[in-house]
Amino acid sequence: MNLARLFPEQGQSAWLDNLRRDSLVDGSLQRAITAGIRGLTSNPTIFQKAITGSTLYDEQFADALSRGLSVEDAYWELVTSDIVSACDLFAGVYESSKGVDGYVSVEVSPSLCHDAGGTIKAARELWKRVNRPNVMIKIPATDAGLEAITTVLSEGINVNVTLIFGIERYRQVAAAHQQGLELLAKNDETKLNHVASVASFFISRVDNAIDPLLEGSDVPVGRTAIAQAKLAYQEFLLHLQGPSWTALSTLGAQAQRPLWASTSTKNPAFSSTLYVDELIGPLTVNTLPDPTIEAFERSGTVGKTLDRDVESAREHLEQVKKAGIDVESIARKLEIDGLTAFQSSFDELLSSLEFKAASH
Repeated sequence: MNLARLFPEQGQSAWLDNLRRDSLVDGSLQRAITAGIRGLTSNPTIFQKAITGSTLYDEQFADALSRGLSVEDAYWELVTSDIVSACDLFAGVYESSKGVDGYVSVEVSPSLCHDAGGTIKAARELWKRVNRPNVMIKIPATDAGLEAITTVLSEGINVNVTLIFGIERYRQVAAAHQQGLELLAKNDETKLNHVASVASFFISRVDNAIDPLLEGSDVPVGRTAIAQAKLAYQEFLLHLQGPSWTALSTLGAQAQRPLWASTSTKNPAFSSTLYVDELIGPLTVNTLPDPTIEAFERSGTVGKTLDRDVESAREHLEQVKKAGIDVESIARKLEIDGLTAFQSSFDELLSSLEFKAASH
């Protein structure tokens, strides 16, 4: 079982990139935990597919409407219910890992992505509503998001920073995390070791955007995303050695682990486990959709790869730059595209729920 070996042998946590109510009901999520899954992430697209593709939400939705809730408030009730159930399933992992793993992530409304104050308010509300120590509030790494991340962490709330596509943005996220924990240390030092955070660095979408631009050049495709991740990991390790982080660590602060997101390969020419096999290293998380888990169990390789060929990764990114491609500019565009996709999923889901409400 490759999945079960990742954490004990390599210090990497595999999280499931999916949540459906039927997996809570039929025991499949519990089986995934038994097989080695140590956490779970969700997003508006995942909930759109889950809620519109199942009748398991119908009764609760009708009940929420009968109590006078708006369609959007009813949506959040459905979501919160699933998140609470998942948190309870992962409670054993959370306790046995002493708060390293066992987290379930839920995202604030995508409409708040450029509203720092609104994001902070929504994060506080979700944290209070779920009321579980192993919930992580997902906040996108926009300029407004960075401000919110610092504030929310300073209040002792776990944060999953999502939609990171470039190294420069990753540096800003790491700084926001540190600033938040420094504020928390001043206010309530005892909470430091109870606050967890991950920085979700998206992988396959980077290659999807850059590979077509490399056609006709001598620069190999399918390597830019991995090269970026390897250099981001080096930034992370360097950050842990700095005096500011050492001071926080001495007080019990947890490092903000890099999390590799969007790790299913979209190009059929690549191995289905490419973005798992090449990104294994300690103090990291990889979020995996169900098909990638199956592929990794079947044909993946468990071995430390994240700190291998770092200079080659650096050289590759230089080659990409020489080919006239601005990786950071593409990262900014991917951030906008990611936010748009989540907003579309959210809007489509609310529209389908409005239609369902009208037909009652």
